[in-house]
Amino acid sequence: MKFLIYFIILIPWFISSLLFPFNAEFYQTLNLPFFNPPGLVFAIVWPILYALIALSFYLILKKNEINKNYLFAYLLNYILNQSFSLVFFYLNNLTLTLYVTILLFISTIYLLKETKKANKISFYLLIPYQLWIVFATILYVTIYFLN
Repeated sequence: MKFLIYFIILIPWFISSLLFPFNAEFYQTLNLPFFNPPGLVFAIVWPILYALIALSFYLILKKNEINKNYLFAYLLNYILNQSFSLVFFYLNNLTLTLYVTILLFISTIYLLKETKKANKISFYLLIPYQLWIVFATILYVTIYFLN
């Protein structure tokens, strides 16, 4: 039963990648910075991060530590995270993606702040996500200005 609950929490994080998959044709037209990682890195990192995010949420849910501020931070971050694939890979809108990226960066800080109040272990599970979001923000802002 525990695994089923965890799985139900995890699956929604993959929705945008299923609905709006990586658009190689569009991506190859972009000027990319020298520090842009190979596509395989994204394919490995995101599922790991999604698993950590889901585990973090599961631990808070399990201990009944969800409050409205945490839930708002989690849902806001989820929506922004999922919006990236829509606006970048499907709509190919670089400007809107810039706004989504910056808002995602801010919402991730907010999510960590609220998670830390709710559960310390859950907070630590989100640190790799925060670090990746910092890198992803720098990467995307650079892509935006190169194009």
